[in-house]
Amino acid sequence: MTTQTARKENTAPQATAIRINDVSADYGNGPVIENISFDIRTGETFGLIGLNGVGKTTLIKIILGLMEANKGSVEIFGGQTLSAESKSKIAYLPEKFEPPPFLSGLEFVKFSLDLYKRGFSEEAVMQAADRISLSRPALKRRVNTYSKGMRQKTGLMGTWLTECPLLILDEPMSGLDPLARVLVKDEILACRNRGMTVFLSSHILSDMDEICDRIAVIHDGQLKFTGTPQELKAKTGQEYLERAFLKTIEGSKRVYES
Repeated sequence: MTTQTARKENTAPQATAIRINDVSADYGNGPVIENISFDIRTGETFGLIGLNGVGKTTLIKIILGLMEANKGSVEIFGGQTLSAESKSKIAYLPEKFEPPPFLSGLEFVKFSLDLYKRGFSEEAVMQAADRISLSRPALKRRVNTYSKGMRQKTGLMGTWLTECPLLILDEPMSGLDPLARVLVKDEILACRNRGMTVFLSSHILSDMDEICDRIAVIHDGQLKFTGTPQELKAKTGQEYLERAFLKTIEGSKRVYES
């Protein structure tokens, strides 16, 4: 099954997993994001696109309750984002993921599952490692011996094996080689096809085009587009999502540091 085929299977009516309502944030040097509003539907893969520094991680922190918005609100499955019930439904992988160096890969995954009171099966973890080409013997070594890609795979497994209804992945393809990217995309779509909602940000727009049901573009602190990748390409008259994105942000008023 290709990722394109898998995406087309997601056709059932959907409720709202995340509702972002008129959210603004300011670190004291002017607004980072202004009046952002969009919904993420239950059971979809939703991608957040933007240059470095436009506020993607800021918005994710507000969704997670790690920082307060200056204005607006966020709901998680109809509940407040800071409630214990809402937090119990979210598994999050940060952009700069570094597992505790004194743990083995297996110990880290077990720790992650324990946080959510999920049962641990070593064989289930090994099978998950097989699916993303992570060596079984490596899982018994300390993660301080891992490459960047191995650490990233371990973090991804510790996120999606929780089976939380909402996964938030900030740059999940970071450090992954082309084979690993394909395998991780398949796992993300498998999570979606099991009914989980996946909200991710990535600079690899070909991946976003391939796996996202819908996307949002943020630029100059504002929401520039929400819809399917196909709709953005049609709107801008571009064949590739990367060029459609660049067309959307033409005339930028700000300078961003990469």
